[in-house]
Amino acid sequence: MTSDTVEDPDAALGEDRSLLIVDDDKPFLTRLARAMESRGFTVETAESVEEAVARARATPPAFAVVDMRLADGNGLDVVATIREKRKDARTVILTGYGNIATAVTAVKLGAVDYLAKPADADDIYAALTRQSGEKVAPPENPMSADRVRWEHIQRVYEMCDRNVSETARRLNMHRRTLQRILAKRAPR
Repeated sequence: MTSDTVEDPDAALGEDRSLLIVDDDKPFLTRLARAMESRGFTVETAESVEEAVARARATPPAFAVVDMRLADGNGLDVVATIREKRKDARTVILTGYGNIATAVTAVKLGAVDYLAKPADADDIYAALTRQSGEKVAPPENPMSADRVRWEHIQRVYEMCDRNVSETARRLNMHRRTLQRILAKRAPR
C-alpha cells in the first residue's frame, strides 16, 4: 500500500459508509460510483446542485465527492449544505478549474481536500480516508507541464462549446496557434 492510504480502510470508513457523488459528467459519475462501491461505500449520485442539495437534506452522507462546476450552479453550495446537516462529513471537491481562492473557500466550508481533474478513484479514496494531519505523498508520475497546459486548453475549448475563435479569445491566443495545438495528440 502507498503511504497516502490508510492501512485499515474499515477504520477510516467507520460504520456509516454513505457516499454522495455529485458530477454532471455521466460517464465519469458512473465509473466513480462503481469504483467507490467496490471500496466499501454505499453510493448515491446526483448530477446537479439542486438534486445534490435535496439528497443531502434528506439523508446527509458521511462522505461526499463534489464537482466544483455543475450545469446549474456551484458545487460549494452542496458542500455548505452537507456541512450544515452533518458536521462530521468528509467532503472532497473535484475541479478542472482550480484556483487558490476556490480551494480556500472549499476548505472553509468544510471540504477535507481539493483535487484537480483528472483524479482517479485511488486519489479520491485516499483523500476521503486520510486522517487529519496525515501528509499527502507526492505523485509517482505527475503530469508534465505540457500535459497540464493541454488539459487546460481542452477544458476551455469544451466550455466554449468547441468554438475555436471563442476559445482562442478567452485564452488570449491566436486562433491558428490554437488550431495547431488542438490538431496534435495529447502530450504525455
